[in-house]
Amino acid sequence: MPPQPGPAADLAEKLCALVPALETERLRLRAPTLADFPAWAEILCSPRSVHMDGPYTRDEAFTEFAATVGSWLLRGHGPWTIESRASGEVLGFVCLNMEPSDQEPELGYFLREGAEGHGFAAEATFAARAQGWALGLPSLVSYIDPPNARSVALAERLGARRDRQAEAALAGTGSEGALVYRHLRPEIAP
Repeated sequence: MPPQPGPAADLAEKLCALVPALETERLRLRAPTLADFPAWAEILCSPRSVHMDGPYTRDEAFTEFAATVGSWLLRGHGPWTIESRASGEVLGFVCLNMEPSDQEPELGYFLREGAEGHGFAAEATFAARAQGWALGLPSLVSYIDPPNARSVALAERLGARRDRQAEAALAGTGSEGALVYRHLRPEIAP
């Protein structure tokens, strides 16, 4: 449900316009809107979200949606809706996010089931990571559930390297056991 027409809706539209829109060969990364929540909930409320502490209830998914989108206001970075340039279909989401227990920004993504296996995650994360560097972020990490072999493969394809020291620092945070893959800015990468 979109905001009620009027000044509040106008403000929401102006705020969305401040989020940098990114385009790749096949994708458009744009500010999430309330119209994108059904796709978010489809992913987070399904068993497919097991690698992200799911499945969530619809209310929990909305809380995550609002908190993650709010990161643009609080931190100057956040999620993008991944949209097909050809069809306009919402394929998923890619984020430069930082949850309260995180020590540094995270590069994360999640796609709708039908969008997996087409290279969209790689295309979107390359673009989002480049924007992270443009925003001056010194490094990014990807937190990955060990059984999620596809995400491990993508992190390695992006050139990220496993950071066991960062993994050890997760003790006592509720994220113990996650793999941490570090993405270094190109000018400081080994």
